Amino acid sequence: MYTLQEKLLPHLLFPIGDFEKNYVRQLAKEASLSTSEKKDSTGICFIGKRNFQQFIAKYLPVESGPILDTQGRHLGNHVGALYYTIGQRKGLGIGGQGDAWFVVDKDVKNNTLYVAQGAAHPALFSQKLLAHTPSWVNGPPSLLPKKCFAKIRYRQADQECLIENISPENFQVSFIKPQWAITPGQSIVLYEENRCLGGGIISHKF
Repeated sequence: MYTLQEKLLPHLLFPIGDFEKNYVRQLAKEASLSTSEKKDSTGICFIGKRNFQQFIAKYLPVESGPILDTQGRHLGNHVGALYYTIGQRKGLGIGGQGDAWFVVDKDVKNNTLYVAQGAAHPALFSQKLLAHTPSWVNGPPSLLPKKCFAKIRYRQADQECLIENISPENFQVSFIKPQWAITPGQSIVLYEENRCLGGGIISHKF
């Protein structure tokens, strides 16, 4: 919702916006709605019980490519770089001894996946990011650097950061603490106390 402009906010209505989820479920149960007992989902809700990878395969090419560690050693092959996300642990098929393997980067152009062992591996952490397609609720901050808070994934705690550079095409953010598994393609949303400043689509991490 960070793409909504300030001028639109007075026209929005959220009929259950002040209710907690448990209370909404209770209302649904009292109204005999079948969804009252439905489990929470963070996946693609409209595909139902179908296999996720089989569903995506209808729209994305399945093309095997190399899985390399951070030293460039070949560990195995994947089904297509587009099927994986930064920080992913399951479904890599490389196993072995020691800590679990995590996706730390991917080169979609060359269909290459990069992995490292352990959730605390330095390659999983980044201090800065660049985001494109900025959308500001009430215009971009006029004074930089701008201290604020950010979220880069669902239900993440607010992360202290600085907005360092802004242009019509992109903006750069520097975090006070390195962030785990910053993922290009996901949104970053910026806040000042309880007010949403805006956000953009993550394009690079560094």
